[in-house]
Amino acid sequence: MPEDRPDAAAAADSATAPEAAEAAATTEAAEPARPERDRPWVMRTYAGHSSAAASNALYRRNLEKGQTGLSVAFDLPTQTGYDPDHVLARGEVGKVGVPISHIGDMRALFDQIPLGQMNTSMTINATAMWLLALYQVAAEEQAAAAGEDPAGIVRALAGTTQNDIIKEYLSRGTYVFAPGPSLRLITDVISYTVAEIPKWNPINICSYHLQEAGATPVQEIAYAMSTAIAVLDAVRDSGQVPPERFGEVVARISFFVNAGVRFVEEMCKMRAFVELWDELTRERYGVTDAKQRRFRYGVQVNSLGLTEAQPENNVQRIVLEMLAVTLSKDARARAVQLPAWNEALGLPRPWDQQWSLRMQQVLAFESDLLEYDDLFAGSTVVEAKVAELVAGARAEMARVSELGGAVAAVESGYMKSALVASHALRRQRIEAGEDVIVGVNKFESTEPNPLTADLDTAIQTVDPGVEAAAAAAVRQWREQRDADPERRDRAAAAMERLREVAATDENLMEATLECARAEVTTGEWAQALRDVFGEFRAPTGVSGSVGLAGGTAGTELAAVRERVAELRDELGETLRVLVGKPGLDGHSNGAEQIAVRARDAGFEVIYQGIRLTPDQIVAAAVSEDVHLVGISILSGSHMELVPEVLDGLREAGAGDIPVIVGGIIPESDAARLKQAGVAEVFTPKDFGLNDIMSRFVDVIREARHTDGTDGRPHEKAPSPAPV
Repeated sequence: MPEDRPDAAAAADSATAPEAAEAAATTEAAEPARPERDRPWVMRTYAGHSSAAASNALYRRNLEKGQTGLSVAFDLPTQTGYDPDHVLARGEVGKVGVPISHIGDMRALFDQIPLGQMNTSMTINATAMWLLALYQVAAEEQAAAAGEDPAGIVRALAGTTQNDIIKEYLSRGTYVFAPGPSLRLITDVISYTVAEIPKWNPINICSYHLQEAGATPVQEIAYAMSTAIAVLDAVRDSGQVPPERFGEVVARISFFVNAGVRFVEEMCKMRAFVELWDELTRERYGVTDAKQRRFRYGVQVNSLGLTEAQPENNVQRIVLEMLAVTLSKDARARAVQLPAWNEALGLPRPWDQQWSLRMQQVLAFESDLLEYDDLFAGSTVVEAKVAELVAGARAEMARVSELGGAVAAVESGYMKSALVASHALRRQRIEAGEDVIVGVNKFESTEPNPLTADLDTAIQTVDPGVEAAAAAAVRQWREQRDADPERRDRAAAAMERLREVAATDENLMEATLECARAEVTTGEWAQALRDVFGEFRAPTGVSGSVGLAGGTAGTELAAVRERVAELRDELGETLRVLVGKPGLDGHSNGAEQIAVRARDAGFEVIYQGIRLTPDQIVAAAVSEDVHLVGISILSGSHMELVPEVLDGLREAGAGDIPVIVGGIIPESDAARLKQAGVAEVFTPKDFGLNDIMSRFVDVIREARHTDGTDGRPHEKAPSPAPV
């Protein structure tokens, strides 16, 4: 019986000395001593939505689940400097992040979360100085309430403001000011934090969004490094940091990178980043301390490659991409945040975010990865690939330098055009089947998916009342503040002081901190700077033509061109397509690819860039006498903004112009949009641009009631009634 058997300890006690030694050796062989484990990276999930209170509850739940840092997603009005009641905030409040309109919202966002003990990453760029000021003031208030020294808490603050405006002109589109004033804001934040918040990373130079905009690994490295040069040169030349402390500036520069599914190449890319950064900071800036030259980066793995079709495949994509930035100890990320499997469908739920967090925890705590030195040291394959990437990046950095640096390369449109072209070539490879996307252009047959059986519950939805509540709340905040003469006068004086400082070369941070303490709102702070700096519209990058590809894709595009020419001849006029991006959604990659392919297909394309009101889109459609309006929205505001475009066209007597919509749009919303009068809805699963171009021809033909047989357009179709 089992109870009659001596256990291992009893057997060892009763054994002779040789037997005991043999037993010990056997035990050691069976259970060898494990090496000391490295400290895991900071684990985050990118989160925030609806309201400060709702996001605070989500953050506290995530921290309880073992998340070791916070990554705050702000909504688009906050990112672009508008209050929730501004006309451009329509449909965008609380959709892709949390709205923060003033110090009261920042207090609520971090209620019961001790900021002096937290590591917080804030994805904020044009308004980074403002959000950092709110964060600092909230931390000071927490310290005062706890009877602690506010200055001590400020010096203990740890975290990151993204604060990289260069890539906003190239990809995300949440810029406000021109490159010059934007670089001034970045310089002032860096100079202030090095002196006052020494543990803070004042900028997170982002190659992540460059890859999503189409960058090759070489372009990703080169443009990120060129941005770093522009920023470091600006800080050095401002004279705000003594030369002997410039190594402290370099030590606080961090990077935020993308990791795609080609995880061997991506791992080599990170090793190339490490090599180039060490070389750059040593040779250009004379930093002798190796610790200060360390390449410090966080990562979110690629959201561009996540698919709407067979979205369960996104789980293994995310895992492979995570390995690219964790396997190599010599180039391991300092912080990792993973997207959720359903991000191509809509806003992930808390459970989806938990799943992504658990992926990190299993790798860090269950596997033995952190017990070993670098796994790739001495690999000739890795060394060759790294050398190739370094050489390519150096050559591209030289081209940017010849143009005058990163800022000049943005203003001339060079970098944007290069990214649009690279992205177009990538799309061509997918369409031709050269790049296989499982479940999209190969292995498309599938069993019914229980994860998406009910799409309306497979994603998070934002309460439609959030926007009205936020708009009412910010109006009430301003009214209550201004009802008190002392508070009103303090706010007015703070904004006037901000304008005065903006007109000089004085650091703007102290004036911004006073605005935060004086209860100024996000929109008021940004407007004060708009009054001095003005606004800016970046080049779109779609003026060129990628041209016909070879093989099947080229044959398909040639066929579409014939259809476009045929309809043009029937109607007796060039076919004009307006591509519009209403609202504050700056993710313009899809719209740009549609515009480029439409031009290659023979359409005349009108594309005015991002951040348009529905009224502006309607006015352009009427003035340009277009045959088709294409609306691109990825922020979730389609149900608010698209009906406004439809209504505007009807009111302008142009209700016969067909409207199509593209974006991350659930099936139920697509059905409602079609009921309202939208001719066609395209989502990420519609990857074939030539098929979309052919559908453009069909939609125009249907709207003009020409069947292509008699060479004459029939009477135009009546406008659909509003729903």
